[in-house]
Parts: sequence; structure tokens; C-alpha cells
Amino acid sequence: MSKLKIAIQKSGRLNEDSIKLLKSCGINIKNGIDQLKVEVPNFPIELLYLRNSDIPQYLEDGVVDIAIVGENLLIEKQKQLEIVEKLGFSKCRVSLAVPKEVSNESLNYFEGKKIATSYPNTVQAYLDKNNIKADIHVISGSVEIAPNIGLADGICDIVSSGSTLFKNGLKETQVILESQAVLAKGINLSNEKEKILAKLLFRIQAVLRAKNTKYILMNVPNENIEKITSILPVLKSPTILPLAQEGWSSLHSVIEENEFWEVIDELKTAGAEGILVVPIDKMVV
Repeated sequence: MSKLKIAIQKSGRLNEDSIKLLKSCGINIKNGIDQLKVEVPNFPIELLYLRNSDIPQYLEDGVVDIAIVGENLLIEKQKQLEIVEKLGFSKCRVSLAVPKEVSNESLNYFEGKKIATSYPNTVQAYLDKNNIKADIHVISGSVEIAPNIGLADGICDIVSSGSTLFKNGLKETQVILESQAVLAKGINLSNEKEKILAKLLFRIQAVLRAKNTKYILMNVPNENIEKITSILPVLKSPTILPLAQEGWSSLHSVIEENEFWEVIDELKTAGAEGILVVPIDKMVV
């Protein structure tokens, strides 16, 4: 039987979040220290732990079938690979930054300047789009130090919280692109591997839906059920169960977490009491 080869980063935050996601999908991952290739006993996939920057090329060459990789890396490597699913973790931005004492925060500041970066293709495309001419100095590793040692007038790098920029006396001025971890697919997968991918994707989507939604329960007067139901964004319709207290029911539904705080006051005004919000482990629709 064919096995789907999936590449993930061999170390770092993206590695940890990728493993966590796969384990949440019921995939039993047991690997020893420094083991770079792992077979999974309970699902037809094989894990390869690879250097992050090499993953897009391995996908394009067919060495691996799918990969969990940063969207920004696919853009930088200029690989036209299909993104099957955006995964919602390892979110960051690719941004331009300048020394904090620079008052000009517009893109025009970089005209004729030197920019240090590990993302030369991304930067060049952005500069070309905005008709800015600058000298791109390609370095790897600690890009943030470049302005402090006179190597560049500014930098382009990935930014999460911005704390690293702050510690190095820099400030973010232009966001080139937003990025997150994605599930990317190589080319020319066999029918059998496409079926395995579909099963894996089904599990991943169930986990991702559960992360963004909560199970909500509340006690409501029977005469207000219709009004409260109209307030709640639900999958189809809520579950309604009678309470021991006459004239009252327990209403159960599913709500997106970011919508809960927007409707909580409306629910209370409509007579809802004893509102309980519970995490969901998996959600299949």
C-alpha cells in the first residue's frame, strides 16, 4: 500500500505546532532522537523531518508529496505549489524595518538605500511593484543586526510580535505580506495518494473547526426561544431540551469564539441565563 510522504520542519516552532496538529488528528507519531524519517503505525503516511528552506524544492521534485510549511517560504522560493489548507498557526508578517531614530516611515525611505534580508525575491518583487530602487544585501541568520553594524539602512524579515526588532533598535514600517503555516501539495500525486490526502485533510479540517468554535449552553424562557435562536449563528438549528422548571428550556448550539463576545449582551437581554461555553475537541460537518 502506498504511503503519503509528508515533510515538516525538523526543529523549531513550526515543527512543534505541526506535530501537535497531526497528533490531534489521531496520528500516532513516535520517533527517536535525531530520527529524520518516521513511519506512522496507524495511518498510511511517512514523516520526513527536513530543513525548512529545502522543503519547497523537495515538494516540486516529488521527493515528498505534501508538506506543512510557511506560506512566506513558498512565495520567496517562487514555487507554484498548490496550497491545500491554511492551518492558522505560525502566523507572521514579512516586513520592512528601519532604525527607530529614522523619522521617515514611508516606503520612499528605501529609495537608493541598502536592505539586508533573507527574502531577496519577496523584497525585490515588492520594490519593483512600487517603483523603488534599492540595493538588496542577502544574508542569513541575524538580519536585525545589519543596520547597527553599518551593513544596511534597513532590513526585511519575518515579524511575529515585533519584540526582536525592538530589542535591536528597529521599528516596523511596511508589511509586505501576511503568512501562516499551510498544507502544500506536490505535483502528480497518484490516485491512491490523493485518497490518503483527502482522509488526512478531513481530519485536519475537523480539528481546525473545533479550534475556532465553542459549544454553548444556556437556559432560556420558552417564549424567548425563537428570539434567542435568531441571535445565535448556528450550524443548522439549536438543540432544545425542556428543563424541570416549567416554562424553561436548555438551548444548546455551536458558536465561533470570536462571535461570542459580540452577541453575549444580546443573549442576556433576550432572557438567556446560566450561559456556559465549552471547548470542542473535534467538529465534523
